[in-house]
Amino acid sequence: MHLPTAAIPTLAGTRLTLRAPRMEDWSAYCAFMATDRSIYMGGPHQEAIAWGMFCHDVAQWHLLGHGSLMIEAGEGEAAAGQCIGQVGINAGPLFPEHELGWMLYDGFEGKGYAFEAASRMRHWAFRTLKLETLVSYIHPENAASCRLAERLGAVLDKDAARHDPADLVYRHARP
Repeated sequence: MHLPTAAIPTLAGTRLTLRAPRMEDWSAYCAFMATDRSIYMGGPHQEAIAWGMFCHDVAQWHLLGHGSLMIEAGEGEAAAGQCIGQVGINAGPLFPEHELGWMLYDGFEGKGYAFEAASRMRHWAFRTLKLETLVSYIHPENAASCRLAERLGAVLDKDAARHDPADLVYRHARP
């Protein structure tokens, strides 16, 4: 089956722009994946594994019609023009359902960036991909992501399929 190559969207807002990954994003991504902060994503990761993950995030656009976008701070923000994290829709063999996932680099938490980025990505996914539901697979010790999922209106779904049996699954209902 041949799938058409998807155009990677830019989702612009006042405080943030969600945009396609670029090579200049690689060093910050790799640095994050090498730290203990990546533990909830199976890390810390060696550079070769992080590179595969980075490429996976881009490849999904071409293979599945969705993927990850980098979060760039907008003009009025202290980090204006800087890539501060990533948000995306994941699917494929490791994801029983379409997943809404997010991460922020060190120093950018607590400013509402993840909420804004995840809200915008979720809205795009429901509108563009016509999905009926999304889930977020979250490590049970990742309290910040659990709180964010709940703030987004997602509810814990104890019966949902999951690749990692330890993950919590938060379900986002279509608005």
